[in-house]
Amino acid sequence: MANLKKIKTRINSIISTQKITRAMKMVASAKVKKFENKVKASRPFTYELEKVFYRLLHSIPEVEAAETHFKEPINNYPVLLQNRDIKTVGMLIITSNKGLSGAFNANLVRYTLKTIKEYHEQNKKCELFIIGQKGYNALKRAIEEYDFKITQTYLNFSETPTSSQARLAASDMAKAFINGDIDSMEIITTRFRNMMSYSVEKWDILPLDEIEEDYTKEEFSDMEIEPNISAMLSEIVPLFISSIIFQAMLESIASELASRMTAMSAACNNAEEMIQKLTVDYNKARQAMITQEITEIVGGSTAINK
Repeated sequence: MANLKKIKTRINSIISTQKITRAMKMVASAKVKKFENKVKASRPFTYELEKVFYRLLHSIPEVEAAETHFKEPINNYPVLLQNRDIKTVGMLIITSNKGLSGAFNANLVRYTLKTIKEYHEQNKKCELFIIGQKGYNALKRAIEEYDFKITQTYLNFSETPTSSQARLAASDMAKAFINGDIDSMEIITTRFRNMMSYSVEKWDILPLDEIEEDYTKEEFSDMEIEPNISAMLSEIVPLFISSIIFQAMLESIASELASRMTAMSAACNNAEEMIQKLTVDYNKARQAMITQEITEIVGGSTAINK
């Protein structure tokens, strides 16, 4: 009887868990389609903005440092557009605040630590800007082993990425770049493929000479700039950096939801299999108990009749 009660309790527990995982799967399924549409709608804008940006740079003489006063560090295009020797790499790591999304955060952390190790082999230091509680929790435990610095964290960003959040991260990285704390700006994020897959990638932002080749293959015609080059660059450079970060955040949340949907679907299926197996075990144990009771009754009746 005790064994039957134990099996029954376990079945009920798994059923309760299955209800939670099924609900989480349904929520993720509903959200991932919305973010898939946002990602696909945003990609052409981001690409065209980058194309216009490089076309603009192609149309103007080489940018030199100036004595101009800028409202924010991210507007200081003369310094941001300078090519320099990379001694310290600035990396923006985009993870999630929530778990139960399969290997999503683990893949990002593993890729980040692998990249940091590769930079150390090139005698380059790393400073991290981390979006997401899960990434921060995992990476702070690896600081001593991998020797890097966590410069800034963003743990209170909403589930829906906004341009203001991207601008904040961009401003912090730009300030560190201008102050000389970092010599490059990179993003480690996930690129959303479809409902079933995503890939962890590293996106280069600055310095420009590392990525400009992808766009200079095209024939660019000269541009007429109004009101002047300085005003244009002081606005388009922050927009260029922020848009790449915003795109990375959109790709990340879509990948996270897709990973959670897949993980919760697998959890539901596993729960169903366990329920079926435990139900069979329960029925076998119950049948054995009934058989034993019948045997005892028959044996007692035989003894009385004798």
